[in-house]
Amino acid sequence: MTIRQRQTNFSRLNPVTATTREIAEVLNRTIEGGLNSVGYATLAANVTQTTVEDPRYSVESIVFFTGYNHDIEHHAPYVKDTSTNGNMVIGHANNGHTAPIAYLIIG
Repeated sequence: MTIRQRQTNFSRLNPVTATTREIAEVLNRTIEGGLNSVGYATLAANVTQTTVEDPRYSVESIVFFTGYNHDIEHHAPYVKDTSTNGNMVIGHANNGHTAPIAYLIIG
């Protein structure tokens, strides 16, 4: 499954017009671990921070990082700066090459 497929497989419920079936499908997917809180980014080369736009991110969010088809052990990503407009600045080590990452946003 590609990143694009993963991002398009999640549904948002309309709070006014959602049907019982749509609500059940979303809740069942959530129970099975299919949360819509995963994102992907690439840590830029030759810099120590990368900005990611994600409307699900807020100052109350907790973010977990993992490598995606790449080892991020030496990049040591962390949330460097918070924003109220859906941007997060990821601080990381400058290793001279890009690194694809996946992240999980909670809250």
